Amino acid sequence: MTTESFERWRRDYDAARLRRPDFSTMSGIPLEPVYGPPDGEFPGVYPYTRGIHASMYRTRLWTMRMFAGFGTALDTNRRFRDIIAAGGTGLSTAFDMPTLLGLDSDDPMALGEVGRCGVAIDTLSDVRDLFDGIDLGSITTSMTINAPAAIMLALFVANAESTGVPRARLGGTLQNDILKEYQAQKEFVFPPRPSMRLVRDTITFTAAEMPKWNAVSVSGYHIREAGSSAVEELAFTLANGFAYLELGRDAGLPVDAVAPRLSFFFNAHIDFFEEIAKYRAARRIWARWLRDHYGANDERSWQLRFHTQTAGVSLTAQQPENNIARTAIEALAGVLGGTQSLHTNSMDEALALPTEKAARIALRTQQVIAHETNVAHVADPLGGSYYVEELTDEVERQAEEIFAQILDMGSGSMLEGCIAGVESNWFQRRIAESSYILERSFNRGERIVIGANGFTEGNDDADLDLLTITNDDERRQVERLGRVRASRDDDHVRHALDRLATQAADPEANLMPALIDAARAEVSVGEMMRTLAGVFGRYTEVPVL
Repeated sequence: MTTESFERWRRDYDAARLRRPDFSTMSGIPLEPVYGPPDGEFPGVYPYTRGIHASMYRTRLWTMRMFAGFGTALDTNRRFRDIIAAGGTGLSTAFDMPTLLGLDSDDPMALGEVGRCGVAIDTLSDVRDLFDGIDLGSITTSMTINAPAAIMLALFVANAESTGVPRARLGGTLQNDILKEYQAQKEFVFPPRPSMRLVRDTITFTAAEMPKWNAVSVSGYHIREAGSSAVEELAFTLANGFAYLELGRDAGLPVDAVAPRLSFFFNAHIDFFEEIAKYRAARRIWARWLRDHYGANDERSWQLRFHTQTAGVSLTAQQPENNIARTAIEALAGVLGGTQSLHTNSMDEALALPTEKAARIALRTQQVIAHETNVAHVADPLGGSYYVEELTDEVERQAEEIFAQILDMGSGSMLEGCIAGVESNWFQRRIAESSYILERSFNRGERIVIGANGFTEGNDDADLDLLTITNDDERRQVERLGRVRASRDDDHVRHALDRLATQAADPEANLMPALIDAARAEVSVGEMMRTLAGVFGRYTEVPVL
């Protein structure tokens, strides 16, 4: 550490002590903000292996951002209010499958899926109901959506401005990570290159007009849920992040204007120490690549900020109460790994969408970690562990091998390498192979999952109340969409869609202003998506062989 870096760290350290000088164990042993040799790495200092803030959670806890969405917008609005009342400090919106695919609730392809795995959103009226009574200028909002992400951002901005909150005050994150859709989650609509154009437009629009908004949350979560290894999750995610960085740079934005506006989203799986090593390696890799490879000068560009969600794929339908323990262990890994925000899954999610009670228990799990365990009092408490340090180094080494392969596919460009890897099924094949190896280990009994392939006594004892989404919810949503269509100005709709089609045909145009105008005209998500598809086409993936 340089003298200047150490002095800066010391100032932050002293400030933390002045604010709260009484941190100690339950026995009264005083605790320092961090431990380690004076000439070692410190949190808050490049390369940020030990955390991006000097005192980490001593001065501010991670955001407890609970993921919620089901039924209609009014249903989810009530859940949002419950989360806030229970102490949640950020909102994260789950959308139903039709919305994720850009289909309206009355589309024949949406039949039976409306409101089932998230909230149904068709028009600006739904977004108005979704956030009714919630101050969007003071609470941050995350929206987990990708192919129609630009449209959802347009709806969000139009709604906020109609309630008097200017776009410049809006804080939050749009997932908008289309590369991982082709690689893992499969909720793509358009071909890769026009899809990346939409990502480019959101990046440049938010850079110019929404200084508190993160245009892309680069997601390893879904890559891991699809079956990748921890190293592949890390490497593919960071490679995608580098690709979006290059996308913004190619659009004329300085690296230091793009990088601080990218956030990341990682899985917290059940292999406790490997997960902690993954997060530590991710920070170090990102810092080094941004400074040395991309020439970023702003320290904020070097700091990898990430959200964590506990592993949905680790939950079992058998003995679902055991999922509370799994989630607690995974959440603790995220905290010890230095996450900036955290979602904890509910015990019943292998069976249905979470009930209010299950969601509250999941939030309470975070609160127990934050307020009862004292783990938040020291930054990177596992730093210096022989095991954790070796794992961190090895995860980094293997990730660099993967980066080299992607760069080779792109002739030195991570952006072109990621697109080439998608189009050739390279990413998809790697994930499928890792998933097969993992599943085979379960089937052979080499890995034990309690209740699934071992310790099955009690499997018939579960008696949980589950959340039920009825056909009435779908009927109400379709009827609401019909009323909106009947009451809107048809000329305004036609004009908005004509403008959108014209702008989409111009590869240099930014589509966000046209999308916001369409949102204000109560044009539906499906109508906007069909208009774009008329210009961009639709994508069909070649099967992985």
